[in-house]
Amino acid sequence: MKKWLGTLLGLILIIGLLAACGPEESEPTDTESGTETDTDGNDSGGEAEMPEKPEKLTVWVNAEEKQEEAVTQITDKYTEETGIAVELIPINMLDQVEKLDVEGPAGNGPDVIFQPHDRVGDLAMRGLVDAVDLGDSESQYTQTALDAFTIEGKYYAAPAVTETYALMYNKALIDEAPATMEELMTIAEEDTNTGEDKFGFLMEAANFYFTYPFYIDRGAYIFANENGNYDINDIGLNNEGAVEAGKMIQSWFENGYIPQDLTPDIMNGLFKEGKVTAVINGPWMVREYQDALGDDLGVATLPVNEDGDPQPSAVGVKGYLLSYYSENKEWATDLMTYITNAENSMLYYDVAGEIPAHIEAASDPAIADDPIYQPFAEQASYGQAMPGVPAVQQIWDPINEAATFFSKGEPVEEVLDEAVQQISDNIAASGAQ
Repeated sequence: MKKWLGTLLGLILIIGLLAACGPEESEPTDTESGTETDTDGNDSGGEAEMPEKPEKLTVWVNAEEKQEEAVTQITDKYTEETGIAVELIPINMLDQVEKLDVEGPAGNGPDVIFQPHDRVGDLAMRGLVDAVDLGDSESQYTQTALDAFTIEGKYYAAPAVTETYALMYNKALIDEAPATMEELMTIAEEDTNTGEDKFGFLMEAANFYFTYPFYIDRGAYIFANENGNYDINDIGLNNEGAVEAGKMIQSWFENGYIPQDLTPDIMNGLFKEGKVTAVINGPWMVREYQDALGDDLGVATLPVNEDGDPQPSAVGVKGYLLSYYSENKEWATDLMTYITNAENSMLYYDVAGEIPAHIEAASDPAIADDPIYQPFAEQASYGQAMPGVPAVQQIWDPINEAATFFSKGEPVEEVLDEAVQQISDNIAASGAQ
């Protein structure tokens, strides 16, 4: 299964897949503002004169322990070098948008938020974030990572990490990863003992982000896509392939392989305790899993489908976005590019375990030769970028609620039909494009 073509190539492929997220012409048109060079010699922006330093910048960091720890170390250095205090407020990444909508106009919002690329279109449409001038720092990121955060020729983030998920397993329980879905289901059947809280296979099966491969592999789609142009009126999440995928997922709950209402915290806790043979999860959990399992942690690409072909996972980019309400936009941009420069991208990788969107850092042998991260790179080469259009934000709640319903025995076809209708209604009500 491992058809690794070279470590550097694989890591480039992680980011290369994201080109479909942005328009073909992606050079930013706003180049007036700029930032100064930081004390490490990493250019943090252009050559324009900076305004007076603020006393403090505020960043909403994703509420994950390892990520908080990494960003704290980086921003502590920034404070030492610039004299600007950085206040980190941990808020779940997916909760930051609605909170900014309230706190920003009230003057209580941050200067910088942390978001995945597929939300940038909605954020820009709602006027919650500003375009950023990356200045000379633009060249430190791959162009395709930049494209993921590009709207109408302007950049809306300093790209931080690229990601997809893979199969993570406990070598103390199985000698090698299951190569096929059939083998994975055999493990689920043989290793599951709910009375002892032991499971052969767990994943967030009511979360469309993680079940995306099973839908797309069977011919479902979010929006019809022709040469990168999405038709948001053509939603393929209730077609024949989607129903087939839904019934397969429903069977996992019916067979007792996956408990209803499984939460990420419960799943991760069980896996770290050695009670789960394999899980589908992302690189953001690697460090915690390694702390618990040590050398028993293994990672592999997702099992192949019935035809022996790789299954396409969802691929994304996350980055630091500039709040529209920030009163210190130049210095906030300086901080964003500082956090994502080569040195700090490697620090972030070392602590948080996420793969950088920085060209130099991503090609570092410490990442490229790591057997834990190599399968994520390979899996990403089979993946697909989530649509970057604002309308994509309207799919998540209905399709995830649908999975919750059919996990509890509701008819899959009816539930998916209702979900797609709700998505269409939401798109129309939101005015998203």
